[in-house]
Order: sequence, then structure tokens, then C-alpha cells
Amino acid sequence: MPRVSAPNRRVTAPRRGPARLRTRPARTRPTAARPAAAGLSDPHAVELAGLLHEISVLMLGADGFTVALERLAAFAAGVVPGAVRCSVTLIGEGGPLTCTAHGPIGAAVDELQYELSVGPGLEAARTRALVTVSDLTADPRWPDLAVPARAEGVHAVVAVPLDVPSAEVGAVSLYLDRPGDLTPDLLLTAMALVNQAEVLLGELRRRDELSSGAAVDRAIGVIIAQRGCGVREAYDVLGETARRLGLDRRAVADRLIAAAARNA
Repeated sequence: MPRVSAPNRRVTAPRRGPARLRTRPARTRPTAARPAAAGLSDPHAVELAGLLHEISVLMLGADGFTVALERLAAFAAGVVPGAVRCSVTLIGEGGPLTCTAHGPIGAAVDELQYELSVGPGLEAARTRALVTVSDLTADPRWPDLAVPARAEGVHAVVAVPLDVPSAEVGAVSLYLDRPGDLTPDLLLTAMALVNQAEVLLGELRRRDELSSGAAVDRAIGVIIAQRGCGVREAYDVLGETARRLGLDRRAVADRLIAAAARNA
């Protein structure tokens, strides 16, 4: 797949004023008639704060960056009203496309989008701007996606840009099974979740880097002890082993540490 680069200047999604997030006046209907949190159709400040707290706990408690992405996709697909699928796409600098998704329909739309390198999610990642589609089955911007969208019953789409600091650009795409169902409250909920996810993924990346550095340092100690060599030579040995095996240094370091523990 061709490398996708993002422009230096970030084009941010339109933001609503802070007053939009204030708790609304009491309604005439009973409070008990409000939908459950798993199917919000009209979120107010308290509900939105609860969602942000829940996604924070889920993602920060994940065992690794990839699991956190999976939890983000599953959570967003479950709480955004009308969503039948959530796809998370990340494009690293010169690296492969990373994608994960949750939902019963829309897989064919994702597959064709990535194969052709065109579609709402990739457009949001490239432009770093909010992309909305009232009906993917009839949108002239991506005619090739109309057939799988129609076959799977995917209609409205919202794709929110997702940036992981100093790592990747990407997008979170939500597929809906009804056309023209992109209400202001739905967009607000999606954008708030993705903005929170950016912060959480940045923290998880930082943790991974610290953990990787610690593992490499331990492996260097193992190599020095086994070979009686200096630090520079030990780093060269680790790097050469990683290249020969086609693995990154963290993976090789973990193997060396595990082998040393077994032989201790």
C-alpha cells in the first residue's frame, strides 16, 4: 500500500461552544424514560463525562496498545447511537496500515477501502479533518464503496481524525445502518470519545517505550554477562540478532531475558 502522509498543518474538526456541554434543563417526561447509557441518543454533560471516564478505565487497563485499540472500537460501536461498526485505522510514518474493528457488518467496506486506499476513514486520516457521509451507497466521492455498502446495509458514516503524538495519524470511523442519521449530539459524542482516546493512546505509547527501553537494558546486561563484552558490542549483538531474525529489538530482548531466566 502506498505511503500516506499527513500535512504539517492540522485541520481540526469543528468544535461546538462550551455552553453546549452544560447540563440541560429538566424535561417534561420522567427521568426514567431516558435511554440507557449503552444507547444514548441525547447525551448531556453528566452522561458524556461518564462515557469519557469509562473509556479511560478500559483503555488504560488494557494489556498493550493493540488491546487498547480493540477496546476503543468495541466501546464506540456500543455507545454511539445507531452505530453498527467502528473501525480504527492508524498510519505510521513509513510503516504498515494498522486497523481494528468491531461490529457485525461493514467488513467488506473496510477491506475495499484499504485495498483502494480511498474512503471516509483514510480521508479523515489524510486531511486530519472530520468527514461525514449521509449515505455511502450514493456518495459521489467514493463510488467504488457503494456496492459493498449497499450489500451490507451501511449508510451514514462519521470519520473522526485520530492522532497518536509522535507516532501515527489515523481515524475512527463509525458506520450507521440508516442514511442521514448524523445528529449534532452523535457527532459531539464521537468527537469527544476520539479526543479522549488520543490522550490515552499517547500515554500507552509512552508506557510501551519505557517498558521497551527497560527490556533492552536488561537484555544488554545478559549479553555482557554471557560474552564478557562491552556495552557497545552488546548493543551491536542485539541489533544484529534482531535483523537476522526479522524482529524488533524489544522482541529479541524479551526472548533473551526469558532464556536467561530458564537457564538460571
